[in-house]
Amino acid sequence: MQPACLQAGTSLPASLIHSEVCFKAMLSFSNLSVRRGPRVLIEDSTFTIHRGHKVGITGENGTGKTTLLSLIMGDLAPDTGDFDMPKNLVIAHVAQEAKATSQVAIEHVIDGDAELRTLQKQLDESEDGLKQAELHSAIEVAGGYTAEARAATLLNGLGFTPDQIVQPVKSFSGGWRMRLNLARALMCRSDLLLLDEPTNHLDLDAVIWLETWLRRYTGTLLLISHDREFLDNVVTEIAHVEHQNIKLYTGNYSQFERLRAEHLSAQQSSHEKQQREIAHMNSYVERFRAKATKAKQAQSRIKALSRLELIAPAHIDSPFKFSFKQPEKLPQPLLRIRNAAVGYDGKALLKNIKFEMHNDARIGLLGPNGAGKSTMIKMLASELQAMQGELDFAKDTKIAYFAQHQLDQLNLSATPIQHLRDLDDKATEAEFRTFLGGFGFQGDRAFDIVKPFSGGEKARLVLAMLVYQKPNLLLLDEPSNHLDIQMRHALTVALQDFKGGIVLISHDRHLLKMACDTLLLVYDGKVEEFDGDVDSYPSWLQNRGKPVTAKTGNTAPQSEASNRDRKRIEAENRQRLAPLRKEVVALEKQLDKLTSKKEALEAKLADETLYTEENKSTLKDLLTQQTEIIKSTNLIEEQWMEKAEALEQAQNS
Repeated sequence: MQPACLQAGTSLPASLIHSEVCFKAMLSFSNLSVRRGPRVLIEDSTFTIHRGHKVGITGENGTGKTTLLSLIMGDLAPDTGDFDMPKNLVIAHVAQEAKATSQVAIEHVIDGDAELRTLQKQLDESEDGLKQAELHSAIEVAGGYTAEARAATLLNGLGFTPDQIVQPVKSFSGGWRMRLNLARALMCRSDLLLLDEPTNHLDLDAVIWLETWLRRYTGTLLLISHDREFLDNVVTEIAHVEHQNIKLYTGNYSQFERLRAEHLSAQQSSHEKQQREIAHMNSYVERFRAKATKAKQAQSRIKALSRLELIAPAHIDSPFKFSFKQPEKLPQPLLRIRNAAVGYDGKALLKNIKFEMHNDARIGLLGPNGAGKSTMIKMLASELQAMQGELDFAKDTKIAYFAQHQLDQLNLSATPIQHLRDLDDKATEAEFRTFLGGFGFQGDRAFDIVKPFSGGEKARLVLAMLVYQKPNLLLLDEPSNHLDIQMRHALTVALQDFKGGIVLISHDRHLLKMACDTLLLVYDGKVEEFDGDVDSYPSWLQNRGKPVTAKTGNTAPQSEASNRDRKRIEAENRQRLAPLRKEVVALEKQLDKLTSKKEALEAKLADETLYTEENKSTLKDLLTQQTEIIKSTNLIEEQWMEKAEALEQAQNS
């Protein structure tokens, strides 16, 4: 196993060379070409990454992102072209495995500081008093006397408890060992940090912590990630791998998407697809607006859905496109839970769960690591029995459950088509192939056995199997792990169009924002509604244990006199709030009118005869009208959200 901390071309301690490196560290690629076997991954690419820049590496799976990191680490050489970097660069990366040793976790992490360990070893072996004094001084400069505290801080941020950090490495599962290796890489005082999908084994709390840590990192960062929110909040450049070429874009991932959408729009066929996709995305915004009842959540969700309209044009060439089949029945409600408790080994982790789920509910579960989110979803999936209370599922509730362990339950000797055949022995092979094509299993790939599939391919197959079964209740526990950005986008769009109920756990905040109308907080043995949106969750994490952030819904008994006072106050409040309520209603009517105009325009824009040379002028006029309507809608929508939130706050005051 390679160390997490490498010094390119030197055996000197990092502290002796760090100041020199910091002024000139950069990565220069000139006419770079790289092959893997007969396949060309990167061809004739020229670009430079400067010192201190934070670069997100994006592109479809298999295009060469990880290969680029391997090249930088010296694991392979360019086939043609040149790659240059300073000889004394200190490089940190996450090892892909951790041996099951008896070494305690915190010592494993401290090993990531290779310079410190070298100095400590020299001190142990030295018998020269003067040399020992020099080494003590060098260890102090290297932060050796705070190393244990630094390592403990890293482990705590990544979700380890004080008890866990002194447990042996072999006691942790594979996912938790990957967290140990991540902490070990962060422990290295590096000039260059290479991270390949670091959030895959993290929950939302740890993702938020890592995001903050990386923003403060002063070295150069190369980050492969399919989490758009994570990229947006960390990187300042995007290196996009596409068509065997690497191109640098200034800005975060959202800015890159806009630039890519503009580029694709320059192609006539792409522009037509984009117009149809924008109209399709807009229908989600309008549908949600029509049923929005809470200003705070509505504001967050409408902004997220409107952003989906902007994102869609950048993904019209995606190989992934699927939708959930219409459920055969939609019972109301799907399930009820009364005073349930659930846990392990006779000890309840969650108590007094009261829960009713309607057939169109879209629920996201938030909560710290270990609070019981997966436990809750396992109870809903009947993989874990409630210790007390009642769970009443409607007769026709049909559950599809996605969890990471299900990837390991695939038949490794079977093909994707055989997996679907086990679900439906009446469909034709052609129907199976068409269906699987939307999940990226095109052509002969549908006939390949599963065993050599990547984690992403296995996740796509499990999702395909769930979609095929026509569920009316989706239980999704980290469904986006191993999925690239294009597939995550396809999943987001499909969830928007899903007609049943959803319960979702995800560290992908974008997916939570797009898929969920209601957020439940799982914390301190309880499951309660979260009074906020996904963006306010990091603040809750910082302030947990302080005043109330989740609704309890409890009310104390009231006397007859207090009831009379309450009714009088309510009447006065209704009168006081009448003008504000009237403004909200008026703005909603304006939005309805603008929506009707927008839909009429989009119907005209869907006419393919518009996109001919003779109708160029008409198309231009319609697009101008559409732009004006969108601007007006955004303006009125902002006013509506402001007034609606003011009304909600006034009602709750």
